[in-house]
Amino acid sequence: MSYLDDRRLMIKIANMYYEAGETQSTIAQKIGVSRSLISKYLSKSKELGIVEIIIHDEEYHTVSSLETKLEKKYGLREVVCLPETEQGNIKIQLGTAASKYLLRMIRNNQVVGVSSGTTLYEVATAMTSSQYFSNVCFVPIVGGMGDERLDIHANHIVAKLAEALKATYHLLHAPVVVDSKETKEIILKQSSIKNTLEMGNQADIALVGIGGSPKHSTMVKSYKDYGIIDDLNEKEIAGDICYNFINDEGNLIENEWNEKTISADINKLKNIPLVIGVAAGEEKVRGIRAALRGELIHVLITDEITAKLLLEN
Repeated sequence: MSYLDDRRLMIKIANMYYEAGETQSTIAQKIGVSRSLISKYLSKSKELGIVEIIIHDEEYHTVSSLETKLEKKYGLREVVCLPETEQGNIKIQLGTAASKYLLRMIRNNQVVGVSSGTTLYEVATAMTSSQYFSNVCFVPIVGGMGDERLDIHANHIVAKLAEALKATYHLLHAPVVVDSKETKEIILKQSSIKNTLEMGNQADIALVGIGGSPKHSTMVKSYKDYGIIDDLNEKEIAGDICYNFINDEGNLIENEWNEKTISADINKLKNIPLVIGVAAGEEKVRGIRAALRGELIHVLITDEITAKLLLEN
C-alpha cells in the first residue's frame, strides 16, 4: 500500500491544514514526510471527496456569473460587476469599486494616465490608503472641458488621486477641443503639453471613462456653443473614450470633432499594459460594447444591469 492510500493519514493531514490552519511545511515536519507529499495528500483528499470546498457567494453569485461570462465573451482580463441595488448613487459605487481595483493593481515607479468625467471624479473621491506611493506619477490624458464642473477635469482628478496616495502628478494645460485642426497642431508642439501627453501614451496603467452617444455626452454639453455638434453623424457614433468618438467596432471616427480633440492617442491606448474602463448605464451600453470590440480596455468596472445588456446579442 502506497502512502497515498492511507485514508486515516489523509484525513489527519486535511484536518491539520484546513481546520487547524497549519502550513504544509509544518505538517510535513510533524508527519515526517516531504512538503510535496503533503500537497499530494491534500489534492487526493479533494479528489476522493474527503474535503469539499464550498464558496458561500449567495450575495454575489449572480454578478460573479456575469463577470465570468463577460470576461469570456470579450476576452477581458477582469470584470468587476456591482450588484443591482435601489440604494445609493451608482457613480459613487463605481468610483469606490474602481478605487479599490486601482489600489490593488498599482505599483511604485509606475505612471498612471487618467481621463476625466463625473465617474472618475468619484474614483478620486473614494481613494484612500494607508500605503503611500511616492514614486507613482499620475498624468492627465485629456484636456479640460470648458468652464463648468472644474472638479471633473483630468487635472483636478490626478491631483486628488496623487494627494490621497502621496504620489506625484503632472498637469495638462490645454482644452479638450480647440477651434481648428491647425490650432491643435500648434498646441501639441508646446513642450510641456507634448511631454505630458507622451507620458500618458506610455503609461503603465490608464483609467478611463466611456461615454455614450453625443446627446448623452458631458463634453458635448460643455462645448455646445462651438458649432461643431451639428456636424456630427450621431448614427455612426457608438460612444467616446478619452473624448474621441468611436464607431461600433471601436475605431476612431474621422470627423471634425476628433480632429480638434487634445488627448492621448487612442491607437496608442492599446499599447498600455493595463487600461481600466469605468462605466455603467443603458445609454452607455453601445459605447462600452464598441470599446470592448475595439480591445481598447482590459478591465471593465460596471453594474449588473449594464453587464446583462452587454451579454445580449
